Amino acid sequence: MTKQSHYNVGIYVRLSQEDERAGESISIENQKKMLTEYVSQQPDWSLVEICEDDGYSGTDFNRPGVRQLLDDARSGKINLILCKDLSRFGRNYIEVGQYIDYIFPSFNIRFIALSDNVDTLDRNSTAMDMMPIMNLFNEWHAANTSKKIRAVMVSNAKQGKYHAPVVPFGYLVGETENRLPVVDETNAPYVRMMYKMRSEGASSPQIAKVLNAQGVITPSDYTYKRLGKPNPYISNHLWNAAMVRYILENPIYKGSVVSQKYTTVSYKNHKKYIKDSDEWIVIEDAFEPIVDKELWDKVQEVNKSCSHGKVTKSGVILPLGGLMYCADCGAKLKNNTTFHETKKRGKYKLVTYICNTYANHGKEACSSHSILQRIIEGLVLEDIRARAKRVIEDEDGERQRYMAIKANERKQQTEDEGRLLKQAENRLAELDTIISKTYEERMLSKLPDELSAKMLEKYSAAQKELSAQAEQGRKSKVQAEQDQHDVEKFIQRLKKWSDVECLTRELCLDLIEFIVVYASHEEYGASRKVDIYYKFINNSLADSRNLFITVNWVADLS
Repeated sequence: MTKQSHYNVGIYVRLSQEDERAGESISIENQKKMLTEYVSQQPDWSLVEICEDDGYSGTDFNRPGVRQLLDDARSGKINLILCKDLSRFGRNYIEVGQYIDYIFPSFNIRFIALSDNVDTLDRNSTAMDMMPIMNLFNEWHAANTSKKIRAVMVSNAKQGKYHAPVVPFGYLVGETENRLPVVDETNAPYVRMMYKMRSEGASSPQIAKVLNAQGVITPSDYTYKRLGKPNPYISNHLWNAAMVRYILENPIYKGSVVSQKYTTVSYKNHKKYIKDSDEWIVIEDAFEPIVDKELWDKVQEVNKSCSHGKVTKSGVILPLGGLMYCADCGAKLKNNTTFHETKKRGKYKLVTYICNTYANHGKEACSSHSILQRIIEGLVLEDIRARAKRVIEDEDGERQRYMAIKANERKQQTEDEGRLLKQAENRLAELDTIISKTYEERMLSKLPDELSAKMLEKYSAAQKELSAQAEQGRKSKVQAEQDQHDVEKFIQRLKKWSDVECLTRELCLDLIEFIVVYASHEEYGASRKVDIYYKFINNSLADSRNLFITVNWVADLS
């Protein structure tokens, strides 16, 4: 690098949030004061600009201040970069070294880290020789600080402290030490309305439409309105389905604090990704909920339903919309509206359900599986009424009958898994003994190291596989114990709908898992085979042969 007669200086200052918490670094203002005084004392130096990054980590070089500084260096606006020390410029030893050793020299840029005595004009100085070690230490400091901060955040999460800078729509930040949210009665009624509508089968777009019609302010607009600032995000100030879904899936509304849900790739790479749910820290009943747990669970069940509630042109969701499947190709059945006219009836509308594959690709791909809306809804309603009536008349008898169905469903599966579980546990005990003996013989030099290593590797792999099988078998036993709870829940829901007069979207989402519609077939004559799969009672297609028979167009579980 050649010395120049005049230097146009760009000062760079940085202070991270971690530095502030540690109390180890001087402030942005003091950095500026130190560096500007130094520039003023140098002959033939002119201060062109001061670029700063307040609250940015030194491990990330995608900082606005750094970007501006480098752009101005490349354009020739500045030819000297001055900072307090190497750690202010960055704490990534590879990146810092690349800039100082390659990028800056290529543009004839002089770099000075004042407190570290680093000046690229004198490449033979002791400070320049020590620079790689100083950069390495700076990065180690960043890694160590990151580890400490993560530990503190985990500790705070386990104590139920709320650390997010803002709270979701419907809550306000609490004034206690833990900052736990408190209900905002201005917006909480709208949250309750959203949950109630969703539990009754309304879709997220429908709910967003209602909120917009009522003039409800959006979450981000409300937040910035309270701060007295304009919303910096590009927005049409209207609710959309994504906003609604976020609220309907957030456990905070049942009073739970969920922490450690996201993490970064490393202390260098700050890209976030979501952790597995079993790694989250969840504190239940931490503060006042906006919706009760029963309603929250019901909404999650609706969210997980196979039907997402497609809205028709008339703005409604049909009771069975998205819940019916073609028995042949597996596609969903879509509603199809046609208009007809006869002398006797005049003009009338006919709504049928047809196979989506047939609708898109014609009869070469699949048959229509067409079934009238009133026929299938009548079939489902009649079946639900019959079940509810039997429960009202003989609840204990129906409970035993459903338990027998569940027992029959799991009998073969339980027997097979029980036998495999016993075999796996016996074999695991044998492998423990074998592995112990192998280690002992290796220590006594009775087995060659190479042979014993291969044997141990083989036995350990078998042990790992059998452990996984045994764990799966134990889970199946726990699942079998869940049957009684499932039957009880199904019976209570039937009792809830015992007086139903017509099929509704809420009723269908409450009781029905899905429905399989078969095509017309000579085997059935004039009949149509329809399998109705109910929640909590039957969960696999294999059950249909045991649970359903066809009588004309009626499928009955009996």
